Parts: sequence; structure tokens; C-alpha cells
Amino acid sequence: MVRSTVASNDKPGDPGYDERLASFEARVARGDKVEPGDWMPNDYRQQLIRLIHVHANSEICGALPEGGWIPHAPSLKRKLALVAKVQDEVGHAQLLYRAAETLGKSREEMVAELISGKAKYSNVFHYHAETWADVATIAWLIDAGAIVNQRMMAEGSYGPYSRALKRICYEEAFHLLHGYDMCVTLAGGTKMQRDMLQDAINRWWKPIMMFHGPSDKQSKHTGPLMKWRIKLKTNDEQRQEFLRQYIPKMHELGLTIPDEWEMRQDTDTGDWLYKEPDWNEFLNVVRGNGPASALRLSTRRMAHEEGVWVRRALEAAAKDGPAPAPSVN
Repeated sequence: MVRSTVASNDKPGDPGYDERLASFEARVARGDKVEPGDWMPNDYRQQLIRLIHVHANSEICGALPEGGWIPHAPSLKRKLALVAKVQDEVGHAQLLYRAAETLGKSREEMVAELISGKAKYSNVFHYHAETWADVATIAWLIDAGAIVNQRMMAEGSYGPYSRALKRICYEEAFHLLHGYDMCVTLAGGTKMQRDMLQDAINRWWKPIMMFHGPSDKQSKHTGPLMKWRIKLKTNDEQRQEFLRQYIPKMHELGLTIPDEWEMRQDTDTGDWLYKEPDWNEFLNVVRGNGPASALRLSTRRMAHEEGVWVRRALEAAAKDGPAPAPSVN
């Protein structure tokens, strides 16, 4: 594990701070990557830790609504694909926790904050996956929204996060195709299957519209993240990119968006106009008050507790070192 070597007491007013800050900002502005051993202002470090921690938590909690459907998949093919996807999502969490560790926060602390309810994760994973069509909707549209976000941040300024995201996006592209294939199958199936998919869209559209975070007018983190080139697009810009790409695809499958959203496209700009989500509800959900929040944390807590013996065995093996090579005699 690589840890930053920057002193934690390096702050405005310290000798040479202004010069280091100016040099850092110039590097970020010209598109250079910041690496763990490089000097960085504390605000930059803390914004990254917060963002990557939430992202890692979201990947590991995101495996739960889909993972619960593995025993109920409608065919062996679908089951194998879903198992592979869930495994990928957990692997993504490990990559991201490792990236956050390079900034000085331990994985143990991050996991402890998650299972205690202190740390946040994405709003969409605070909801129940009620039917197989929910699994299809998550794999297609929520993963599509994630790709819009992650491809943008993969070009961001922090090297370890950028490199982790490039690998994650490669795998997410397969997840997207997996979800789209499921939605195509349901949309082209029986009336019961089509109705089930439309019902899933109706229930998930609100979390999806909130997925990229509060509107730019209300987001308190967008400014600093854009300043440090951690994010290259605002929340609203990402939301519009997602809507422009995927609403036409939904219409091709005969899917509709609930009328309450008042979705309509500006013929001049191509942007989608819509009724603004209730951002107070969004904040309430991500703070742990969503329909499935308690279930998600209890599941993660149980997995953590039941995995104690594995972690202890790995720690013991690391302490004892590799086993001696077998004798050739």
C-alpha cells in the first residue's frame, strides 16, 4: 500500500505554502496527474478521500440488490452472468479502497465507517430490487449513469483514482451490455414481461434522476471538485449526457417515463427539461433513511463479522511469511 508522505500540518500560513499551492494548481490546470507522494493541499486530499470512499462503498453496496437475485435468475446463462457482474462490483470496491488508502485513510477505517452507518454510498442502492426487471434496469440504466460519471472522472487529476476508473469502466461496459440484453428480452417478451419492465422503470426513474447528485445550484462539492479537476463535468452536465444517450434507447424499446417528471426535449439545444427532483429526499436517503438502507448495512455488517476468520488467517500468513519449499529428496 502506498501512502502519501506529505505532512498533515502543512497548511495555509506555513512557510512556502503559497508557492507550493501555486505550483500545484499550475500542474493540475495543465492536466498533469497528481501522485501519492506529491505535495497536495489538504482540501484536495479531503475531497478525494470523501469522493473515493463514497464510490468504493457504492460499488460494494451496489452488489447487494443484484446479488440477492442470483438464486432466482431465470436461466443458467443469466445466473452465470449475474454472478460475474456481482463479483466485478466487489472487485471494483477493492480497487477504490486501495486508491483511497494512497491518500492516508486505511481500508479498515473506511469499512468501519460504512458498516456503522457513518459513511455514505450512492442513493440508488438504498432501494429494493423487487423483481427480475429491477435487476435488468439496474444493470442497464444505473450502470449507464455510472459509466457517464466514471469515464469523465477517469480523466481527472489524481493518478491512482484515474487508473482504477479506467479499469472499472472497461468492465462496466460489459455490465451495460448485459443489462441492455436483459431489457431487450423483457421488452420483446410477453405482456407480463413488458409490464414488469415498465413497472421497474416507473419505480427506478426517481433514483436514476437523482443519481448524479444535486443540481449545480445546490451542490456544495461541485465547485471544489471542478477547481481541482477531480471532476471535469458538473452534476447537471452528467445528467444531461445520460438523458440524451438513453431516453431515445428507452423509447426504441417502447418504454415510457412517468408523466410526473414532465420530460420534454428542447429542440434548440437537445437538452432534456424536467421537473426538478426533491433534493431533500435525496439527502435523506443517502444519510441512511432509504427504503433498503437498514437491510444494506445489516447485510454488510454480517458479511464483515462472518469474514473475521478469513482476515485473521491472511494476517497470520503474512506475518509468518511464505511456507518453505518442499524437499526434492
